[in-house]
Formats: sequence, structure tokens, C-alpha cells
Amino acid sequence: MSEAKHHRVLILGGGPAGYTAAIYAGRANMKPVVIQGMQPGGQLTITTDVDNFPGFENGVQGPELMEKIRAQAERFDTEMVFDAVTKTDLSQRPFKVTADSGDIYTCDSLIIATGASARWLGIPAEKTLNGFGVSACATCDGFFFKGHDVAVVGGGDTAVEEALFLTNFCNKVYLVHRRDELRAEKLMQDQMRANEKIVPVWDSVVEDIIGEAGKGGVSALKIRNVKSDEISELAVTGVFIAIGHTPNTKIFDGQLETDDAGYLITKPDSTATSIPGVFAAGDVQDKTYRQAVTAAGTGCMAALEAERFLNEQEGAAARI
Repeated sequence: MSEAKHHRVLILGGGPAGYTAAIYAGRANMKPVVIQGMQPGGQLTITTDVDNFPGFENGVQGPELMEKIRAQAERFDTEMVFDAVTKTDLSQRPFKVTADSGDIYTCDSLIIATGASARWLGIPAEKTLNGFGVSACATCDGFFFKGHDVAVVGGGDTAVEEALFLTNFCNKVYLVHRRDELRAEKLMQDQMRANEKIVPVWDSVVEDIIGEAGKGGVSALKIRNVKSDEISELAVTGVFIAIGHTPNTKIFDGQLETDDAGYLITKPDSTATSIPGVFAAGDVQDKTYRQAVTAAGTGCMAALEAERFLNEQEGAAARI
């Protein structure tokens, strides 16, 4: 059994939220440790152009942005650990975290920034064309398809919201859904029907995405009608998968309060979870915005709240 390594603050997750929390915790001389998970840098490491993060007037590549934020955190004495957490025990302080390597960590305060993973269709081309016309975030990438025809796959609130947003830039937006009616709320459906740029493709699923990475990207979707089995091609230069996200919260099952979708619930105007000393930042608790800049903002909040929590605890102990 590995000997436990104790720290004042431990940060789980190496995306914008985790790295920003580390910057603030480091500047407060808390000597934070970041367990980065199996994808250091988070989802931005598989994103090409990022044009909506402040401070980069000409845009920045996703991996480069995350490398800069990571390096900034390390400048303030942050220890980065390349490992994945397999188990947590939040029943008492110090909190206990077990990593895949077998290493055990304990901490007085825990910041959870494990993010959320986009749900994909499971088509191989999704991976090969990711960043070359395939995206799971219209807010992030919609601008690059100005004047183009694109498709959104899904039938819930997220899909309709993405389709409506894309009409600000795109010539035509096809909404591909496996049924002949949507799950989205009625108001959003009414807005969609009133928008002439949105063309529903009912009773249909995506069989394949056609294109070449780095050579023009996506050129078409291969569509199958679920009622007739007829195969057709839809000429588009971009496809946005909008079938939801899954928060990475399984290792906290039964310990922290979550909503019906599994997102960690935090107190109003705070990153505090249902357990004192445990804070949540970024997409693991934000199912509304899911942006790098909002994740970074909550990372800042979590570090400031963790520092305040620890100071209060240590002050109380000193008075005993």
C-alpha cells in the first residue's frame, strides 16, 4: 500500500478550471497539487482554433492555450501529476483520493474540476475529423462556418439551441433527428419552426461523415432514414453533435449532491458542494455555458473559497 501524500489543497482535473484554480491557489502559497487525469489540458487539447478566449486578438490553438495556462500555474509552485483518480473518500477530513497508479493522496480541501465529456455517435470519422468540421460546441466553433451549410445532430434543448445559434452565421442548418418530433421545450421548437434557415431532417440517423482531415474537412453526411432504410447524402461542411454531455462524476457517486443528469450541485454564487471543504468548478457543475472562460472563472472562485475555508478551519483550531 502506497503511503498517503498529504496536501492542503488538491485539485482534480487539468482543464481551464483546474489550471486556473492552481494559479490562484499557488499565488496564495497553498502549494496546490493537480492530478490532471488522462487528458491533461481537457477538451481544449482536441480543439484547433480558439477565438473567444480573452487576451488573444488573433486567436490561439487549443493545445497552446492550455500549455500557457499550465505553465503559468507551475510558475506559482503548482505540482502537476499525470495520473487518473479511481476512488475518493469524502466521508471525513482529511479527504482521501486514490489514483490509478496506486498512489494515495489526502487533503484538507478538495477542488473538483473533472469536467464533462461530450457524447458522440460512435462513428470513427468523428475522431479523424474532429477539428476539421466535426464539433460538439456551436458556441465555440460556429463562427468558422460563416456562410456555410451545416448540420446539427440531436433533438433536445441543446440541439435546437445550437441550431438557432448557428443561424447567426450559417446559410442553412439541417437538424438531423431520429424521430419525427423533438424533445426540446415548446418555446424553442416554435422559434426553430419560425426560422427559415433551419431545415429538419426527420426519422434519420448519421451513418457516416464524409471528408478528409486537413484537406477541406467535412464535405457531406451519409444519412439513413430509420423508417425506409433509404441512404442519402447531405452536403455540409460542418456537423455539430448535440446529443448531450456526461459529467465526470462517477468517482463521487453517493458522496456529493448531484442533479438528475449527474452534475455536481453547488451553492448559489459559490463553488461549494454539499460537503464543506469540497468545491466544484467548470463543466463538472456547469451544464449551461460550458465555455473555457467560464470554467476558468469558477476555477478562480474555487481557489479563493478553498483558501477562505482553510484559513477559517486553521483559525478555529488555533483558538481551541
